[in-house]
Amino acid sequence: MYYLNCFFVYSIFGHALETIVALITHANFKSGILNGWWTPVYGIGAVTILFVSEYLFKNLHMHRFWETVIMFFVVSIVLSTIEALGGVLIEKIFGEVFWDYSSQKFHIGHYISLEMTLVWGVISIIFIYIINPLLEGFIKKIPTWITVILVMLFLIDCTKTFIDKKSN
Repeated sequence: MYYLNCFFVYSIFGHALETIVALITHANFKSGILNGWWTPVYGIGAVTILFVSEYLFKNLHMHRFWETVIMFFVVSIVLSTIEALGGVLIEKIFGEVFWDYSSQKFHIGHYISLEMTLVWGVISIIFIYIINPLLEGFIKKIPTWITVILVMLFLIDCTKTFIDKKSN
């Protein structure tokens, strides 16, 4: 249940963060394709960071500095790959482009840029050492019944979104 709860907490956190950024910058964009207050790519990214960091920290057996440097590069590449796959899937399934990095100097298509890859690396290190340790106790205390309700709401939202987008 811990990783499922992480998925929901960070999906909601990512959605809220993007919404706040959009309000502050007066950008006209919606976070994610779903109707609910979650953006699954953040949840997927967070859980991926947790799995990768746990695996690397258990297996590298190096000085923490070098583990962190390796973590930065590995997670940067993994998250950029997830972002690219998400962008391609959204475009292919729903015919929408939610982000486009082609205006950035070091981009690869719409969905990947070196600038954002570095941002994901920095955010990942902050996530591993600060954000998740602060929220871990809260996440572990989320009752199972709340997780079950979130799963049901999420599945309803996914189904409704898919039906709505396909009927347009």
